[in-house]
Amino acid sequence: MDLVSPVLDVVTLICNCIGDRAASVRRLPESLRSLRTEMEKLSNVYKDVKERVELEENLEKKKSTHAVDGWIGRAEAMEMEVNELVENCDEEIQNKCLGNYCPGNCRARYKLAKMVPEKIDAVAALHTEGSNFEEVTVPLPSPQVFETPLEKPVGLDSPFEKAWKCLQDEKVGTIGIYGMGGVGKTTLLKKINNKFLQSSINAFDLVIWLVVSRSTNLERVQETILDRLGIPNERWKGREEERKAEEIRRALKTRKFLLLLDDIWDPLDLMRVGIPPLGDGNQSKIVFTTRSADVCGGMAAQKSIKVECLEEKEALSLFQAKVGEDTLNSHPDIPKLVEMVAKECKGLPLALIVIAPAMASAKTPEEWERNLHKLRKYPKNLPGTENDLFSVLAFSYDSLPDEATKSCFLYCSLFPEDYQIPSEHLIQLWIGEGFLDEYDDIQEAKNQGGEIIEKLKHACLLQVGRSQLIVGKEFLKMHDVIRDMALWLACEKGKKKKKFVVEDGVGLIRAREVRKWKDAQKISLWNNTSIEELREPPHFPNIETTLYSRSVMESFPSGLFTNMSVIRVLDFSNNNKLRELPVEIGNLVTLQYLNLSNTGIKHLPVELKNLKKLRFLLLDDMFSLGPLPPQMVSNFSSLQMFSMQSSSYKVDEVMLLKELEQLEDINDISITLTSILPAQILFNSHKLQLSTTLLQLKDCRGVKQVQISPYVQKLKVGSCDELENLEIIGSEKEAVPSKFPRQQSFNRLLRVHIVRCRKLLNLNWLIDAPKLQSLDIAFCEMEKVVEDGKITKGSEIESCSSVFSRLISLTLNCMPKLKSIYGHALPFPSLKRIIVKYCPSLKKLPFDSSIAMNKKLEEIMGNQEWWDGLEWEDQTMIENLTPYFRPLKIYQVIHLTSTA
Repeated sequence: MDLVSPVLDVVTLICNCIGDRAASVRRLPESLRSLRTEMEKLSNVYKDVKERVELEENLEKKKSTHAVDGWIGRAEAMEMEVNELVENCDEEIQNKCLGNYCPGNCRARYKLAKMVPEKIDAVAALHTEGSNFEEVTVPLPSPQVFETPLEKPVGLDSPFEKAWKCLQDEKVGTIGIYGMGGVGKTTLLKKINNKFLQSSINAFDLVIWLVVSRSTNLERVQETILDRLGIPNERWKGREEERKAEEIRRALKTRKFLLLLDDIWDPLDLMRVGIPPLGDGNQSKIVFTTRSADVCGGMAAQKSIKVECLEEKEALSLFQAKVGEDTLNSHPDIPKLVEMVAKECKGLPLALIVIAPAMASAKTPEEWERNLHKLRKYPKNLPGTENDLFSVLAFSYDSLPDEATKSCFLYCSLFPEDYQIPSEHLIQLWIGEGFLDEYDDIQEAKNQGGEIIEKLKHACLLQVGRSQLIVGKEFLKMHDVIRDMALWLACEKGKKKKKFVVEDGVGLIRAREVRKWKDAQKISLWNNTSIEELREPPHFPNIETTLYSRSVMESFPSGLFTNMSVIRVLDFSNNNKLRELPVEIGNLVTLQYLNLSNTGIKHLPVELKNLKKLRFLLLDDMFSLGPLPPQMVSNFSSLQMFSMQSSSYKVDEVMLLKELEQLEDINDISITLTSILPAQILFNSHKLQLSTTLLQLKDCRGVKQVQISPYVQKLKVGSCDELENLEIIGSEKEAVPSKFPRQQSFNRLLRVHIVRCRKLLNLNWLIDAPKLQSLDIAFCEMEKVVEDGKITKGSEIESCSSVFSRLISLTLNCMPKLKSIYGHALPFPSLKRIIVKYCPSLKKLPFDSSIAMNKKLEEIMGNQEWWDGLEWEDQTMIENLTPYFRPLKIYQVIHLTSTA
């Protein structure tokens, strides 16, 4: 018995084990069904998770979490393992023997039967894990830069190189890119942005592109940056401005970033946005675009880059590309017509891009000629010009600060295309129109006019012009497309076509055209020959302005000026063939501005005495003018500005000055005097002294010494052969006695022009002109302009560093004995232009080393032989100045000096 009991225990244990295994093997088919069911559940969850990941990755710029990636990998591996296990189990079941209970390989079958429940548990666990994912993705880390859509840029190589150089300069943090609307500023900024797509350029951790636009919304700006930084919404959505700024500041303060801001209209407070201050070694940078140079200053840009219109060749290339080869090759005459149309756009890319598609469908020369005529005469009628061109450009107009500035801008459209507008003349017209009536004093109004010009230039609505014949005067010009836009606006966006009438070079103006002016407010006729006779006097109930300038009209039709009940401005200037002024002008009782300068008028009709509201009378360069009617000038009781420069010798200067002195409101006189007696009257009248802004002394024979009023702003002295000295009124030796107190300096003197005064040996008194801007000397025999060390005793100018500190233009012509301008080197911080011709003894220019750093210097003009013979104490100075030298053309100085 003792031996049997252990044996029975072993046998029982073996039987139980065999029984359990046999049971597992018998349950294998059922277990496989359970495994397949669990695997199907897992497969469905797998598909759901994958779809969520793909959707969020595609639509929300996210990527799957590491946990999800791991789970997907395990699920895919589990599927492979389960498939293999099921396949093996099916094979074993099919290889059965001994009925349903004896597999061919009991051990292998039992092993498979044991694995199935384990897999069921593993699959179930994966299913549970996958079903519990709340988040399957996280936001993608921001790339260094996002690409912006960009066609191949044309003509931006130069400004791009400047901007790129600034980006590489550690000393430059903020860069402003400015220019007129449609010139390519955004394209340039996109080119800068896309440059950082190149893998070899890793200058910044992050490049942020942001369009600010005209109606700046600080909240939108902040949220765009927060989104670009990938900061979760729950940290800033719905929060106050300061909290958002803090989130931005925290994200950027440790990163080297480049912030690209497009289309800024007003200075943006970057501190409020949350942009950390530049500097402190982080080398982050900001580049922005704007239409206004003022914004560059307001944004504290360390470098400002102006984007100019395309050169003619570049503009044609862009236009041809937009027109297309099919149109260009449709007729042999079309390429030339394409070139003519492209020129009308004057290099403005937006105009080229808008107008080219409108022309591209024209396949015959006749169609192109019609469209060219339409573009020149009625540009708004071309498809796209109103909505896609003028409306875009008009944003600059809408952003002007006040109605006066807007009116002044629209007024510039009255000048012809490509016309060089004298800024002084323009301001006079603005004042005459009443745009600056808030200023009682003419000088204050002029100053305000100058400020408006600067505003329009900074807004890129006016450009700096340049006359090829007259140096030393400021000229302005308006881009042709901007001018077309201004006329469109002035005519109430094309709704009133004849509100502003501008005709240039049409020859004879027909009577039927004149009748169309009945609703006009302003009429501007340039370079025309005559107006056809009228059957009856026309009615112009709305006309406020008539400009008949630079024409060859000998007379006007009878009755043309009869019915102008609200006329304010009448300008006949530069109509040198006009011999007679229509008598009916004397009935224009509302007239306030009358300009007859440079006309051939011989007599002023006595009827002009009726013009009691006349405030401006300009009679310059009227060489044929006879004596003025007695008491005419004194009868203009409202007169504020009077100008008679270089006009007829027949005018009684003494009588004229006495009449001017009687005028209560006069405060701006420009006059030419030819003898000592009228000079005495002027210098002994405090009122005339205060009012005289321009004084010209011409052909004053026998006068050796003259004292000049300290209130004069512009002084011209010509052909005074005996003149030896010029001094300020009140000095100890007075050739013309004065009863007024001594003045210490010419604080108001801006321009000096001296011609053919051979005994005038120096201009030492210029030291007492601290605000002098322009100096022209010609045909004089002086050896030194200002003698060494001639600082006037008691002068307000006590150091050489202030001498000529505001001089902008210096012209020296035909002065064979001239050896020196000034005895010491001077900085000339304001100098833009110097012209020297036929001054063979002038071997040195009085520049110190700082002239090379003068950012305002534009050009040095002179004879090549003179330039090559100059002596320089510092060789680096000539190397720095040579790029500014331009060989001088003869007519540029001859014309200048003949104006005296």
